[in-house]
Amino acid sequence: MIQYKGALVLGALIGAAAGVLLAPEKGNITRDKLKKEGKDVKDQIVDDFKEVKDDMSKAAKSSKEKLKEEIKDIASKTSYQTEKAITFLEKQLAILKEKNKTLQQTS
Repeated sequence: MIQYKGALVLGALIGAAAGVLLAPEKGNITRDKLKKEGKDVKDQIVDDFKEVKDDMSKAAKSSKEKLKEEIKDIASKTSYQTEKAITFLEKQLAILKEKNKTLQQTS
């Protein structure tokens, strides 16, 4: 999209300059027209770049929000897996305690 806008603006600038330069008018009138066309093209380019900047800002913000959601999901999954590991370790510890009690009774 940006390439097309740039090509359109460049084409408009070239066409306007050629039209003004080929028109049979006084030099000061031609220069004034060229200044006006140059300003119009500059304004269009500035507007186009503002639009691109806004689009990129929106994309970055959207990516940031997606990243936050992914981090929340990862934290949730990690917490769940940690809970499973703790439960497993607690069961193993209970088994070890029972074995240790058995060893203490036989001594």
